[in-house]
Amino acid sequence: MKTILFFFAFALVATGNQAQHSTEPIDVVSRQLDAYNARDIDKFLETYSDTVKIYNYPDKLLMDGIGSLRKGYEGFFQTAVDLHCDIVNRTVLGNTVIDHESVVFDKNKPRLEAIAIYKVSDGKIFEVRFINARTGS
Repeated sequence: MKTILFFFAFALVATGNQAQHSTEPIDVVSRQLDAYNARDIDKFLETYSDTVKIYNYPDKLLMDGIGSLRKGYEGFFQTAVDLHCDIVNRTVLGNTVIDHESVVFDKNKPRLEAIAIYKVSDGKIFEVRFINARTGS
């Protein structure tokens, strides 16, 4: 009986670890969001390709490469104590995840509404394009 319980417990742990490390686009983007909300820069960066490109829609390059991403988010995560992103709506089509995001930077200020278009390949986000309600692009 103990052997059966051991294998059952092992199977549950193994299944949980597989889901956590899934390369499916929706799972990668979900892990990225969890790390963002936890302000965990290392886990956040684990979800991105070394050659990631971040754009303001349609094609204004904001960040180029993982080093640029770290530089852009590391201090931000340390100072934005109210930072939290909620997903209003999510659409998945192939390797593309499109999120309508509602983001709090400062609880005393209005939320930012944005669309984030994530492109995922080989279990990593390699491109993001943002459209936000403040700028319309």
